[in-house]
Amino acid sequence: MHQIVEKQYLFFASNATKELKFRISQLNLLQKVLKENETLLYKAIYKDFKKSEFETFISELALIYEDIKEAKKNIYRWSKRKRVGTNLLNFPAKSYIIPEPLGVCLVIGAWNYPYYVSLSPVIAAITAGNTVILKPSEIAVETSKVMTSIINNNFDPSFFKVVEGGIPETTELLEQKFDKIFFTGSTTVGKIVYQAAAKHLTPVTLELGGKSPTFITKDCNLKMTVKR
Repeated sequence: MHQIVEKQYLFFASNATKELKFRISQLNLLQKVLKENETLLYKAIYKDFKKSEFETFISELALIYEDIKEAKKNIYRWSKRKRVGTNLLNFPAKSYIIPEPLGVCLVIGAWNYPYYVSLSPVIAAITAGNTVILKPSEIAVETSKVMTSIINNNFDPSFFKVVEGGIPETTELLEQKFDKIFFTGSTTVGKIVYQAAAKHLTPVTLELGGKSPTFITKDCNLKMTVKR
């Protein structure tokens, strides 16, 4: 794990990801390999969840393609230097906000929407000029395998790599220093991720399991309500 992360730090230090053309080329490559392997993606998720091709496209792949489209459309505006006001203390200086990539990112995906929840943060990280290590959920075995095969066979591992495994592999990954961690999952595991990141002062984005409150009224169809 240490070697994988170190190689990504070396690649990031080369400033290759600073070039917007490079980022766009990698987004195009991701879209290309996903489209070329849609059949494999459909078969894998069916084995894991019995999820139909239509539902997989609507709830996963279509959203991924839309994220890529939005990223390519807005990347020049998002990365552009922005002039902001200067306070009197620093007059007559000029002030700017200059967007900069953070560095090496770790994305830990979830099992329930294994493609979208894993790859959407990856798209954001690539667009911002970072390198990425993706750790898919081990619960969705087949989708994890197919993402690993598709991505690792088409991307430079120093830029974008998928690492499979369970708790031991995730624990070893979290022992490494990252510049950003994105985790989707339970509150319990989220606390573990945050504690590990805190040792390196790594910023973390947590998307934790939510609950949907439901109000059941006296005049409801109780049988249908329980079923739903």
